[in-house]
Amino acid sequence: MADLISPAAFGDLFRSFQHSAWRWEAQETYRQADEVEPWQRWRDGITVLEDLDWLRPWLDDVRAATQAGRVFQRVRKLTDPLTEYLRWQLEVTPANVEAGEDIRLLPDHLARELGLPEHDFWIFDEVQVAVLQFGPDGLTGAEIVTEPATVARYKSWRNIAWTTAVPFDDFAKT
Repeated sequence: MADLISPAAFGDLFRSFQHSAWRWEAQETYRQADEVEPWQRWRDGITVLEDLDWLRPWLDDVRAATQAGRVFQRVRKLTDPLTEYLRWQLEVTPANVEAGEDIRLLPDHLARELGLPEHDFWIFDEVQVAVLQFGPDGLTGAEIVTEPATVARYKSWRNIAWTTAVPFDDFAKT
């Protein structure tokens, strides 16, 4: 049986992991409260990289963790055509990469062909999976999975996604 934790408890996982945090990001749009205003400013023509105060705590945490030798990686699934949200996220991504996240991108059609899940998850330190739960207003919590066979299935999906996805810097060159 998996444990459900609150968004706040989920956030604590980023301060407690020891070695690695890996994310599969599968949604076409996220509705996080802290993104509403910056996303609207982008729609209004404000350059993303000039407007990162809302993201600064995350970037600072990633930078501190990676400087301490911990690893942050993610694969983001991309729709074709891109949703407006994903276009915005691609403009934000250079700040994440500069902070130390290794981000790769994978087309939606390829993710489906590879049998990758439609739900988001994080793998922490190879032994714990947080399956993210979303509602109409964003993240509502996470289901924590530690059962070894289930964790192994998530790690298998990670390996497939990671080895197939294109590094952000290579994607940006095209």
